[in-house]
Amino acid sequence: MSDQTLTIALSKGRIFKDTLPLLAHAGIEPVDDPETSRKLILDTNREDVKLVIIRASDVPTYVQYGAAELGVAGKDVLMEHGGEGLYEPVDLKIARCRLMVAGLPDAGHGSRRMRIATKYVNATRAWFAAQGRQVEIIKLYGSMELAPIVGLADRIVDVVDTGNTLKANGLVPMDHIADISSRLIVNKAAMKMKHQRIREFIRLIEEAVANHHPA
Repeated sequence: MSDQTLTIALSKGRIFKDTLPLLAHAGIEPVDDPETSRKLILDTNREDVKLVIIRASDVPTYVQYGAAELGVAGKDVLMEHGGEGLYEPVDLKIARCRLMVAGLPDAGHGSRRMRIATKYVNATRAWFAAQGRQVEIIKLYGSMELAPIVGLADRIVDVVDTGNTLKANGLVPMDHIADISSRLIVNKAAMKMKHQRIREFIRLIEEAVANHHPA
């Protein structure tokens, strides 16, 4: 891709849909629909802007290493990644949820170290360490709610939106770790090399967020 091209990393689903109106305000509209297209690099109405569609958890890595100058990632993914090589200039106030500790009410763990099932290994370890608590972490990739029910773990750490899934499985939220929303992220080197273009894009996105979420 040319030196003048801006590449924006996005993930399919809710984040993509919620980001579209913000991009439209910046004059960027995808020509292809990621839900139907098999392309991984989507053209836009602007010759100099491309969208790459990747897994949500990979977005910070693509931006960190400069495979994309910009991206949109959830704060949960950024906490797990560590944010190295990235600026996080705008809270887009989309895809909002909470990162929570949850478990079965009144479930004890005896004298052994508490076991926590999560895909957010780094964020979980950091949060419990800040509480002065050592825990055993079991990495899972999905269906977290099952872990306490079958005795695999005492608690889970996961993102919670409505809380309906917890409730349906007999779990209750216990501790609030962080409020989560999607953030615009920028590669630090690209910010220097393409400063003017990226600053203008950030300004338009900030304007779009303000219009969508008036104070």
